[in-house]
This record gives sequence, structure tokens and C-alpha cells, in this order.
Amino acid sequence: MTNPDTDKTSPIISYRGKVLPEWIDWNGHMNVAYYVMAFDLATDALFDQLNMGKAYREGTNCSTFTLELHVNYLNEIHEGETFEVRSHILGVDRKRLHIFHDMVHVDTGKQVATNENMLIHIDMGKRRSAPFPDDLRERLQRVAGAHSTLERPANAGRSIGF
Repeated sequence: MTNPDTDKTSPIISYRGKVLPEWIDWNGHMNVAYYVMAFDLATDALFDQLNMGKAYREGTNCSTFTLELHVNYLNEIHEGETFEVRSHILGVDRKRLHIFHDMVHVDTGKQVATNENMLIHIDMGKRRSAPFPDDLRERLQRVAGAHSTLERPANAGRSIGF
């Protein structure tokens, strides 16, 4: 059974956190590595909401691996400030899942960073890609369909270059 919020035509609030003192670099703001960690925590929380988290992994011996990710750093965030990650499902096929996270400063509403991920479904026993089970793929397609009505995130699909 899916979380009722995952069927809405709005981004899924996947994670809320506070910038910890140990996340601050010598420039006085959150270090790049901790953005990636926060987005990874958001991915785990999103997967829990989609019923493909820890219980799914333990029950099916399947998981997902990241094939590619992109992070865009847009605004500073500092120690003690609170952020929220809003997640979109951009697409799903037999084996792959395309997700997008938007990190927003809770107090100012400013977009802090974005993270785009391409993941692949894995049979952990074989350590090889495997199709999503039909029920999970259909659930993901339902969420992706609902999210397709949203404006596509501006940073989705970007490549690096001058």
C-alpha cells in the first residue's frame, strides 16, 4: 500500500533536516558532501514512502543502485538552519527510476540545491539489474503520472559545461 501523499499531483515531502555544526566548511556554509548526504537521506525516506525501502529490500532481496546523479548548489545554507526536500518522480521503466529532489530553506522558502538521480533496480542475490515487480512498477508509474502534471524542474536534465 502506498502512502496517500505519493498519489498527489504535488512533490512528495521526503525529508526535513537541520544543518549540523559538523556539516559546515571553512566558508561558513554547508559543505558539498553533506548536500549529497542529505539528498541520499531524502531518497531513503522517499523509498520508505513508496514502500520500496528497508522492508522491501529485506522481503525481496532487491534494491536500487545509483547510476548517475547531478547536484546543483544554488544558495547557501548555514548551521542550525532547517531545510526540506521535495521529491518528484520524473520517470520509470522496467528497471530504472528517475527522481528529482529540490532542497528548500524552510524559513526563507529559497531553493538551496537540487539533485537528480537515475537509479536501477537490482537483484541483490545476483548483483545484477532486474525488472521491478509489476506491482511496484505500476505504483511508481502512477506517481510519475501524477507528477507529470507538475512543471518540470528547471535543473532536470542539465549537463555540465561552459
